Order: sequence, then structure tokens, then C-alpha cells
Amino acid sequence: MDKETEQILNQAQIYQQQIQTVIAQKSALNLEIREIKNALEEIGKTRGESVFKISGPIMVKVDTKEIEKELKEKEDMLSLRLKTIEKQERKLKEKIEELRSKLMKSRSNAG
Repeated sequence: MDKETEQILNQAQIYQQQIQTVIAQKSALNLEIREIKNALEEIGKTRGESVFKISGPIMVKVDTKEIEKELKEKEDMLSLRLKTIEKQERKLKEKIEELRSKLMKSRSNAG
């Protein structure tokens, strides 16, 4: 294996590891967003003026409107982070495809 091919393969391996990290982050964000949506749905079903929120080891009574606002803001922030991570994932996949093309060219030129 020539030096150029080895460098391409090493770089592809690095990108692949980065993609795996990004996918794990994406999965965690999706889970958190889903939990927030479920919480908002449950809050919507309540008829009371307040609900309980877990804060550390205790449960605290909070205003329903206040917690809805807080959860929606958190959901917006997480959705924005998710879009950024998805963009990062696409770029990494594009870079891997570029490396794959380079590898094919170098193999066809060597053959």
C-alpha cells in the first residue's frame, strides 16, 4: 500500500469515528426533545394552575405557564443544536465520499 492510500484510509477512519460521535450526540438530543414533547403533552392535559418539577432530589410546585415556556425554550435550543449536528454529519459524510473517490482514482491510476 502506498503512502497516499494509507493517508486516505487513515483520514477516512478519523471521519468515521467523528460520525459515530455525532450520531451518538444526535440520538441523545432526539431523545431529550422527545421527552420534552411528552412533558408538554402531559402538561396540556392538566387542568391545574401548577405542576410539579423535579429539581435535584426534591419536587417543586411551579406555575404551568412558566414550565411550559421553559420547556418550549429548551426544545427550541435543542432543535437548533440538532440541526447543527445534522449539518456536521452531512459534511463528514461528504468528506468520506471525497476520500472514497480519491482512493478509487489512486487505485485505478496504480492499476
